[in-house]
Amino acid sequence: MQFSTIRFIFGDQLNANHSWYKEQDQQHILYVVAELKQETNYVKHHIQKVAAFFAAMENFAKALDKVGLNCLLLTLDDTKDDSTLCELLTRLAKHYQCSTIEYQYPDEFRLKKQMSEFAEQSDLDVKGYDTEHFLLPFEDISTHFKKDKHVKMEFFYRAMRKRFNILIDDDNQPCGGQWNFDQQNRNKLKQNDLDKIPAPLCFSHDVSHILKRIEKHKVNTFGECGKTLLWPTTRNDAKQLLRFFCENLLPHFGQFQDAMTCNSQHQWSLYHSRLSFALNTKMLHPMQVIKQVLDTYEQHTDDIDIAQVEGFIRQILGWREYVRGIYWQNMPQYSEKNHLNAQRSLPEYFWHGKTNMNCMQHAIKQSLETAYAHHIQRLMVTGNFCLLTAIEPTEVDAWYLGIYIDAIEWVEMPNTRGMSQFADGGLIATKPYAASGNYINKMSDYCKHCSYKVKEKTTDDACPFNSLYWHFMLEHEEQLSQNPRIGMIYKNWYKQDEALQQATLERANWCLNNLEKL
Repeated sequence: MQFSTIRFIFGDQLNANHSWYKEQDQQHILYVVAELKQETNYVKHHIQKVAAFFAAMENFAKALDKVGLNCLLLTLDDTKDDSTLCELLTRLAKHYQCSTIEYQYPDEFRLKKQMSEFAEQSDLDVKGYDTEHFLLPFEDISTHFKKDKHVKMEFFYRAMRKRFNILIDDDNQPCGGQWNFDQQNRNKLKQNDLDKIPAPLCFSHDVSHILKRIEKHKVNTFGECGKTLLWPTTRNDAKQLLRFFCENLLPHFGQFQDAMTCNSQHQWSLYHSRLSFALNTKMLHPMQVIKQVLDTYEQHTDDIDIAQVEGFIRQILGWREYVRGIYWQNMPQYSEKNHLNAQRSLPEYFWHGKTNMNCMQHAIKQSLETAYAHHIQRLMVTGNFCLLTAIEPTEVDAWYLGIYIDAIEWVEMPNTRGMSQFADGGLIATKPYAASGNYINKMSDYCKHCSYKVKEKTTDDACPFNSLYWHFMLEHEEQLSQNPRIGMIYKNWYKQDEALQQATLERANWCLNNLEKL
């Protein structure tokens, strides 16, 4: 069979509403969805992440086939001899005697570079198209973001609110009288809150055939995965998860969005939507999510206050679009930034979770079990620990990119290297998100069940975060003391007794020299 055009679909481009699929007369077009060693091997991935992508890709190919489009699904069995995507496309073009390759622009720099070079070097006519997913068009990114320049997320978010008329009243002012309700969204879960946490909606997709294929081709993965997968792998799944969030979780989302607990059977999910995988694979469109959240709010204003809604919309309309802009305006140099010159290696317990630090144990083990952790676990537990202990940013990047089901480089790297590790020197964050054990204790019940004592700084059983925090602050005092957001903290240090200061730093140095023992 011959086709004049091959349209390649990347694994994170499962957008059923793309204009490609609405065109008339497509008998000459062959859509291709392919599992590739190139994509399984560029970083060590969580087994659930690989399985979820492969399952979602398989389902998307079947959906295209069902509506009468010509779609070729290639598994690792079919592509085992193709070392790169370019080799595969060249082979398919020859086999089907086609002259044109079309693709949607990838969201990762390495893939966009690969396809651009392929277009230059190939004898085929290679054309790129917009993914039609993001709210800020790619060509508008340079209007809002400049290379190596800090852009305040809050101002970008307000501009996006106005651009799309989201939570804006008739006088062009923010609904509720303010732009941001973050101050109301920092509640800790109390004992009587724990029993009210809803059970999460989990799917049960049989992926045993995919797991066998992953094993057969010796794909190097980590983490846990049973025969069934709890994540959405179809557009209908994703829409169901969105409805569940709106109906069951939204009323308390903002209130507890920064909270953590180890005393609930639903401690891993809490009130979070867990829609990031569905969004980042484009099974859901961000405006689809925002509109459903707004519709739910407008129909249930007695049960849902604006702080819950604004906090969620800020993540989708603000933060998600913001980190994409930072990524594209600063790559590829962004991937090499190490502003604080962090050089230590990632401790082994990041791969198995066996540590005496209860917060770290829960955040890591949960990630290994579910391929998921919410943003505060990522930022203020594992991320904070890596920041305080000066773990080399490339190692931190690789861990975050591999372990989380929603991690694609455009969203992972700015969050990790920028927001979490301050390796970009403040392009994203106006200060490093460094914290002692006090913050973790304030937002969780982890410390109550920990081997270490959160109130201690200098003893052998003192919480490592406490001494490490002061070591970090002093290590970078010359720079950070000039920062208006945190400069006053140094007054607290210099008020302390000199003997206490010395003991604190000795404890920090012991921790840094014995990271594997913590």
